[in-house]
Amino acid sequence: MSRNTAIDAVTEYFDEGLFQRELAGLVAYKSESQNPDAAPELLRYLKEAMLPRLEKLGFACEIIDNPDPRGGPLLIGERHEGDALPTVLTYGHGDVIRAQETMWREGLAPFELIEEGDRLYGRGTADNKGQHLINIAALEAVLATRGHLGFNNRIVLEMSEEVGSSGLADVFRMHKNRLTADVLIASDGPRLQPEVATVFMGSRGGVTFDLELTLREGAHHSGNWGGLLADPAIILAHALATITDQRGQILIEEWRPDSLTDDVRAALDGLPVAGGEGPDVDVDWGEQSLTPAERVYGWNSFAILAMTSGVPEAPVNAISASARATCQLRYVVGTDPQDIIPALRRHLDAHGYEAVKIHPHDRGFFAATRLDPKHPWVGFVTDSIQRTTGKAPHVLPNLAGSLPNDSFADILGLPTVWVPHSYRGCSQHAPNEHVLKSLSRDALRVMAGVFWDLGAGDTALPSKTGR
Repeated sequence: MSRNTAIDAVTEYFDEGLFQRELAGLVAYKSESQNPDAAPELLRYLKEAMLPRLEKLGFACEIIDNPDPRGGPLLIGERHEGDALPTVLTYGHGDVIRAQETMWREGLAPFELIEEGDRLYGRGTADNKGQHLINIAALEAVLATRGHLGFNNRIVLEMSEEVGSSGLADVFRMHKNRLTADVLIASDGPRLQPEVATVFMGSRGGVTFDLELTLREGAHHSGNWGGLLADPAIILAHALATITDQRGQILIEEWRPDSLTDDVRAALDGLPVAGGEGPDVDVDWGEQSLTPAERVYGWNSFAILAMTSGVPEAPVNAISASARATCQLRYVVGTDPQDIIPALRRHLDAHGYEAVKIHPHDRGFFAATRLDPKHPWVGFVTDSIQRTTGKAPHVLPNLAGSLPNDSFADILGLPTVWVPHSYRGCSQHAPNEHVLKSLSRDALRVMAGVFWDLGAGDTALPSKTGR
């Protein structure tokens, strides 16, 4: 039995349609963590879909109640093969965002897997059911081929990632001794290009908040009072305009990171940000001195997610009493997360907008993290991927989006290597979410190779002190 045998086995698993059938079964669970009515489905996903499969793989598993009432249950599992062997932690989340049933195009349904050409549509196909199914199936192929993994494996499956991983950090602190490992190797997020594997080692953090200005009670006729009453929407628009310039360059000094080093620039050099099925990149947007890759992976970005004043769907001739904007800062390592809101307060006050209130959202994002692209575990995984595919993967210091990597890096102290199995045009967090069959097949082969190499014993693994 050989490495190629395991890769051939997982390829056959895909080619015979088993991956598609099993993914259909996972998609059918309506595990919307943003929907309070779906709470029973979150537990059912772990008990019915995950627990039996992992126990069959030789994992000792426990489903844990979330200590945070906002979060769903979690599963911790372990397959222990030997005290002298390396331990690999992996992760996935079975919860999905709201289905948005009425917004999917005709012929599609969020909780039914529907095939069209190279696409498999359904909520959770890309984020994250398809991704952890790929990793579990790859583990199964290695175990069936070799008879053992050759390493210890621990797994965490949570059901609250789409609500900010509520309770995950608490569980990690409570069960830290059960989650010790040499490395995290997990999957979430997109590849840069569908045909080339991607590896990333962290993620941007995020802070979301509302800016609100209320000047009086009630709206007043714009004819009778126009020119006499200050317009909160106009004032708020001017306040927002002080945060960036007209091309989106951040003007708050504390929001400009100091971590875009020569090593990070070198890692980002030449990485693609355009192409695929996403929108065209606006090359004249963002920090002018940076390349597009540096702007999205090595820098901070500010966005206005929504704005309201009056009743947009039924406007009337009246000056509104208030205006509100929901805003977000995506930030990289090198930004003090504790100073993001205070710095904004100081900035608005200095520009004369003391009346504009800041309301941070309770459900925060994850903190920014980043592992050195030259870390030995990064080299191990990228070498394995190149051996399988014949192509060097794209290597990112951190994902542009956010995920709970801070719990693994900061609480468990692990080097973190993510190998995503989706692509940027997958409509993640939107109607018509899908995965590509061709990418999923390739990802199964990639992960079977990585897991084989971890237990092969003929390749030097990074030492525990090489973190």
